[in-house]
Amino acid sequence: MKILVIEDEPALYESILDYFTGEGNICEHAVNFASASEKISLYNYDCILLDLGLPDGEGLELLTNLKNSKKKDGVLIISARHSLDDRLAGLDLGADDYLVKPFHLSELKARVSAIVRRKNFDGNNIITFNDINVDVVAMKTTVGKTEVGLTKKEFDLLVYFLSNRNKVVTKNAMAEHLWGDEMDLSDDFDFIYTHVKNLKKKLSEGGAKDYLRSVYGIGYKFSDQ
Repeated sequence: MKILVIEDEPALYESILDYFTGEGNICEHAVNFASASEKISLYNYDCILLDLGLPDGEGLELLTNLKNSKKKDGVLIISARHSLDDRLAGLDLGADDYLVKPFHLSELKARVSAIVRRKNFDGNNIITFNDINVDVVAMKTTVGKTEVGLTKKEFDLLVYFLSNRNKVVTKNAMAEHLWGDEMDLSDDFDFIYTHVKNLKKKLSEGGAKDYLRSVYGIGYKFSDQ
């Protein structure tokens, strides 16, 4: 998953970043309204963790701007505000969930995972594409009854392709999704080619058809058409 943490309390955002990156996720953070606005405008995220009380602005305004721009990023509000009015305001503006501080990181992870499943896979833990089955919770991939051993990057790449199946995804978008905004997006995408080649090879060895096609000069498309 690719996550943006918008939070100005160092102890909290550091613990969140450590927890999610420790499980192999891509995590970025913004400590104020201005930097959060810039990241939201430039990048896409599976889920945004949004604090309402920022030093230079209001989190609900960020949420409004996000929804007005028609972006599909999931949003989980994390706030110390306990009132029902605040919760309803956030949800009415389009947030997917609301979690009151303090909270356990395990609950935060469960809420984030549920949002991503609802957004990308209709709430299902299992993604099925013809003979390929992917368990996004257990991080297990099978072709028919054959389990396919993928690295974390290969697994994330497969899930990304499946969530964008039948669409052309650019190499830039793939690099951003796998490495975040700290990735130096040069003209050399050999690292992307290597991961794609390894993913195709492992799926083929597991007995899958070749669904992954190169679109010259642009990127790749995962499709059976």
